[in-house]
Amino acid sequence: MITTETLEFFKEMAPFLVNSIPGGAIFVAGDRDNIIWKVASDKFDIPDIRVGNQHRVGSGPYRAMQEQKTIEEKIPRSVYGMRLISKTMPVMDDGAASGLFSIIVPRLHPVAAAFDDFAPIIVNMFPGGVCIFMTDLQVFARKVPSSKFDIPDVHVGDRIQEGTTTHKAIIDKKTVIEELDTRRYGVPVMLMCNPIFDEDDANQVVAVFGMAIPRQNALDLRQMANSLNSGLGEMSAVIQQMAASAMEITSNEQELNNSIGDIFVMSEQINDVLLLIKQIADQTKMLGLNASIEAAHAGEAGRGFGVVAEEIRKLSDESKNTVSRIQEFTHNIKKKVGETQKNSETTLHSIQEQAAASQELTASVEELNSMSTQLERIALEI
Repeated sequence: MITTETLEFFKEMAPFLVNSIPGGAIFVAGDRDNIIWKVASDKFDIPDIRVGNQHRVGSGPYRAMQEQKTIEEKIPRSVYGMRLISKTMPVMDDGAASGLFSIIVPRLHPVAAAFDDFAPIIVNMFPGGVCIFMTDLQVFARKVPSSKFDIPDVHVGDRIQEGTTTHKAIIDKKTVIEELDTRRYGVPVMLMCNPIFDEDDANQVVAVFGMAIPRQNALDLRQMANSLNSGLGEMSAVIQQMAASAMEITSNEQELNNSIGDIFVMSEQINDVLLLIKQIADQTKMLGLNASIEAAHAGEAGRGFGVVAEEIRKLSDESKNTVSRIQEFTHNIKKKVGETQKNSETTLHSIQEQAAASQELTASVEELNSMSTQLERIALEI
């Protein structure tokens, strides 16, 4: 309660006091029925609160007059379009209430009251930039962009459009997250809007706290992940095919190496046969020589037999010469087969190493493929 003298003092100081209140204020004086005086701050005013208005039945001023005590009232948004707090003190004169004095200030949610303090800090915590904003139920009330990112099409005072992310958060009474393409803000944006509820009614939305985060980096990252995933998939298929071919070549080369070994063994067997033929040729020549000697002893009767014996010796000499030539050919074959077998073993070793390297490369590509999948998932979560 205040006296008439105190009220007059407030009226004189009102132009200075009203602008010293953070967020602005309205001072109102009235008689028992109507508002008779009003002073508003430079940054806050309610035009519908004017001199001549009657006190609403049941309102704080009305009750303060009736009950003759100070009444604090939380004025809902439905009365003046925004939430207010009024504190009304009856003016006492000779023990009776002759009038009233009210101080009216905006009723801000704690988040809204602290917005100007924490928003500049938060926007600098995002490497790619962010734009933070708050709305009431009709318009955008506050906005703080970072130096790296802004949504220039949104201004303080713009009305909330029906069907937007902000509007959905108000209607659905829950956090709404949407990804918007370049048609809305020129760049891909992830928009997150979180409803803020009345301190006294957990079911009543009074504002929205929102964040707009650029998605260009995430989009580029996702496209890179998709391209990498596709490329690695094709590379993996090619390498697997190469590995399969290398394994087949290894198998064929192993068979060839085995066949070369068999040829080497066969050459040794041929040499054994040639040695046997040479021994037979030597024995045949010896028999032919003995036959010639016997034919000479037989004289004219053994002349024909001597001719045969001579032919046998010639045949034996030719057989020995042929064996020598065949042995020389066999020796050359063994030499070439040995060189070929050595080269084949070297090739086989190289192919086996290549097959092993292909398998390791395939495993590495599969690991990269897995990493690209994780990269894509991270890009979707950014």
